[in-house]
Amino acid sequence: MNTRFIKSVVNTAATTHVEMPWARGARRAAMIARRSAPLELLKSA
Repeated sequence: MNTRFIKSVVNTAATTHVEMPWARGARRAAMIARRSAPLELLKSA
């Protein structure tokens, strides 16, 4: 029925690689550093 479509989707998914922000590497290290940075305290009036 839809085997040609499904084969096309599976083939595209196998050959496409999208880098996620939480993947290993420099982007992940930057995200962790930004998240674990100390928060600046704001003085209230």
